[in-house]
Amino acid sequence: MRKTYLAAAAVAAMLGAAPALAQTNEITIGITTTTTGPAAALGIPERNALDFVPKEIGGVPLKIIVLDDGGDPATATTNARRFVTESKADIIMGSATTPPTIAVSNVANEAGIPHFGLAPFPVTPERAKWSVVMPQPVPIMGKVLYAHMKAHNVKTVGYIGYSDSYGDLWFNDLKAQGVPLGLSVVDEERFARPDTSVTGQVLKLVAANPDAILVGASGTAAALPQTELRDRGYKGLIYQTHGAASMDFIRIAGKAAEGVIMASGPVMSPETQPDSALTKKPGLTLDKEYEAKYGPNSRSQFAGHSYDAFELLKRVIPVALKTAKPGTPEFREAIRQALLTEKDMAASQGVYNFTEKDRSGLDDRARIILTVKDGKYVPAQ
Repeated sequence: MRKTYLAAAAVAAMLGAAPALAQTNEITIGITTTTTGPAAALGIPERNALDFVPKEIGGVPLKIIVLDDGGDPATATTNARRFVTESKADIIMGSATTPPTIAVSNVANEAGIPHFGLAPFPVTPERAKWSVVMPQPVPIMGKVLYAHMKAHNVKTVGYIGYSDSYGDLWFNDLKAQGVPLGLSVVDEERFARPDTSVTGQVLKLVAANPDAILVGASGTAAALPQTELRDRGYKGLIYQTHGAASMDFIRIAGKAAEGVIMASGPVMSPETQPDSALTKKPGLTLDKEYEAKYGPNSRSQFAGHSYDAFELLKRVIPVALKTAKPGTPEFREAIRQALLTEKDMAASQGVYNFTEKDRSGLDDRARIILTVKDGKYVPAQ
């Protein structure tokens, strides 16, 4: 397939000037995720979960196109533009990490195509019309971590996180929610996603001797500071964000993972949810199918993000099909509107109720708090 490179303004102008595109007998969904590079541990489960999503919705076949962006925002931008100009996508999803997801959102909002972000990202006003965020927003997940810190008499906190927008999201939230609770940030350290050592940063954190340390990282890279902190003798509590919630984290961190406190989506432990929880059935369904194909204990929060996007599409596509046909701007607008009018859309990671201003649509039902005991995730106390 040839590669097309167009300026963002040209894409928007082209789509704005064109009449309604020819309707088709299938719904095209373009997905850019990260299946190579440092963040592959996030993107591969997102791709794998596509094995378990429907092949048609509302009697209309789904044409799913998946491209790898390697975690690079420029490549993600190119992929998104290909979905717009070559594939004539009705829906775009991606990516697996925050920086490329921002890039995809920009293209989708310029083109007027519904976009499901598969990583936490800031939805600014210019990205709010067409983008929704599947992962739990940082403030929802951060709140449960800071409450746990307070309950365990934590007063001083050190921070180590990515030197990018994901790391910024978590550090800014720690200041916005944790500090007003009485937590004092005594040290801030950063590292790049591809780094293979954080010794210098960890030595500074250990020297500061905080009561707890928050790691603002994701995927297998989150195990790097976890392991180094324990190897350097840090005895305090270590908290990990929901970006680290996968079995790969335990596999990489080994014994150093024991006792970690981790915010997570409910898909990591649906068995422990009450039967009344709307997230229990979809979580059990995904985990059963995923582990049957990819092995015991292979479940992943990231698989839930892409799987849940299709759970939402099962609700909104039939509504959109009542008023418009796939392949047209009217259908894309109908999808956008249905995301606002459909309520209590249950999925493995939460119950979604989007508004024009709330583009994550989630509440406290989208989070649990876990720890690692004897190499397994169990509810934290």
